[in-house]
This record gives sequence, structure tokens and C-alpha cells, in this order.
Amino acid sequence: MRAFCEAHGVDAWLREGGMLRVSATPGQDASVERDVEVARALGVPEEAVQLSDEELAQRIRSSRFRKGVFHRDCATVQPARLVRGLRRVAAEHIRLYEHSRVKMIEDGRVETGRGSVRAKDVVVAVNAAAAGWKPLQRQLTVFGSYVVLTEPVPELLERINWTGGEAVIDGRMFLHYFRTTNDGRVLMGSGSGPIGFAGRIDERFTRDRPTVERAEQGLRYLLPELADARITHAWGGPIDVSSDHLPFFGTVPGKRIHYGAGYSGHGVGPSWLGGQILARLVLGVDDELTRLPFVTRRVPKLPPEPIKRLGGGLVRASILACEEAEEAGRRPSLAARAGAALPRVLGLRIGTR
Repeated sequence: MRAFCEAHGVDAWLREGGMLRVSATPGQDASVERDVEVARALGVPEEAVQLSDEELAQRIRSSRFRKGVFHRDCATVQPARLVRGLRRVAAEHIRLYEHSRVKMIEDGRVETGRGSVRAKDVVVAVNAAAAGWKPLQRQLTVFGSYVVLTEPVPELLERINWTGGEAVIDGRMFLHYFRTTNDGRVLMGSGSGPIGFAGRIDERFTRDRPTVERAEQGLRYLLPELADARITHAWGGPIDVSSDHLPFFGTVPGKRIHYGAGYSGHGVGPSWLGGQILARLVLGVDDELTRLPFVTRRVPKLPPEPIKRLGGGLVRASILACEEAEEAGRRPSLAARAGAALPRVLGLRIGTR
């Protein structure tokens, strides 16, 4: 991404400040410890370094933080600026057709409301909209994710030592993700939005006030020093979540229709690799990228609708209840703990603790 931005003069606000995972309750401590253990097991302990209390406070200070681990190999971008740069560069080489609603995808043909396109190969890379496409609807579901943005507060950021550009996530299942911007604002996101039904993308994914409020509550809870920072913007959108929380790529059996989906809220980085994989699938290349588990593994199937929506709603409510109880210093109810553990019992990683 750095090379692309430098080569094409794209100012995507790329900032290589690394990433912190922090725990804010005893139940989240294991997520920090797991990062450290996995890096050690892979022989790269420098990629996930557990911080002392003092070291964590030197990067970002909060009375809520219990433990922290630093991942050095991470950067942030301003996604809209990146996308606009990608569009500009792509338009220099290919013809783009936008605002063309697709009605049907067939082998060698895509029909839209304004005409059709014929091609030897078709690539379906439409993010959350793929959850409504029959070949992938049992591997994907749609979650809402919302963010709030504060007014510029550079003096408050200096007060809590958060000046190094680190991205931060907590140890929740429906995590809080937060970062600073170039003009001294704080963006706080919550992945606790609504669940879709049968792949439909409706206004719940852009206008869900309760999730916006949870994102703001997350800001006030995790960063008490920013309690008085005024929220100036809030928005949301759908994310495609795979049944095992990892992206996957492949080809529809017997057809030249290729797909990439299931980024599960982590699309900006992995999509760089995904583009290389999809290009190889189109060209019929067999190499180390097309033999990755991203391509070859069996993605578990989710239950059919309406069981997927009903079950997903139950699990989501249970996990939210557990996490809210933990933040309040209470032990979650037995019913909430049982509901939160249900996906793991079924061998799924989507919505599990």
C-alpha cells in the first residue's frame, strides 16, 4: 500500500504507527495473552510484544486499560481517500461503469439495469452484497459497524500520550476499534450493529441509532479523558462476515465466475492479497497464492434462513449482554454465557467468545 501511494501520488493519510490490543475487563485479558502466545509459537515474538503498565501508558494512557500488546506491523489509512486514489489510477487503464445495479450473474455474462456485459471470466467482489448471492449465502452473514468522530482535540491526545498514530482495538467480540486522524480527531467504532436477513442491505446498516450510541459510550468508557470531546459525525455500513471470520476466495464449480468475500471487517489490508489471488484465478495460475488456505479450505456453512438470522440475533444479544455485564463489573447470567458459547459448540467462529 505504501508503494502504491508513493508511485501514484495518492495521499491516503497512510500512517505506520502499529496497533495496540488492550483489555478493559478481566474477560478480555485472554485476547492480549493469546496474541503474544501465537506470535511466540510462530517464531516471531517481536510481532506481538506485551507491554508493561508503564509502556502502555507511554503510548496511550487510560484508567480502563488492564493489559496491552503492541503489533508493530500495522498502519492506518483514510479509506475514502485510498478508494478515490485507486479509482483514479484504475480509470487510467480500464473503463469503469458505476451506479449499474446488477440483476443477474451468469457464466460469461452480467446483466444490469442499463445493459449487459459479456466476458470470458466474471469476478464477484462486492463485499457485503455477496451475502445475498446464492453461491455464497450460506458462508456469509451481514453485520453493521458504526463509528463516531470527535471534534479536533490535539491537546487531549497529548494529555493521554496518544500521539504516535497507533490504531487500537479492545478484546471484545463486538470490538471497539479506535484511531486518531491527521487533524487531531478521534474515531471510535463499534462492531455491534444489527444482523442482516437473507443478504438484504437496508437502512439498519446506515441509520441504527443504538449502535451509534454504543460507539459513543465506548469512547467515553475506554477513554475517560475524552469524556468532554464533542461528537461531530457518525456513520455506519455493512460488513460481510464469514462463518470462520476469515476471507475466502474461489471459483463457482463448473463456471468461470470467481469470488472473494468474508473480510469480516478487515478488508483494507487483506484485499491487497485478495486482488492478487483473484487475478491468478482468472488467469488459471497455480502457485503459492492460489494454494493458500484462503482458497483451499472448506468454509463452514451457516444455517439457512430464517434460522441464521434468528440464531445470529440470539448469539449477538447474548454476547452484548456478557460484555456489558463485564464492563459493569458483574458476572454475566448463565443464559447469556450459554448463548455466547453456542457458535463454538457448533464449530463456528462467527460471533464467539
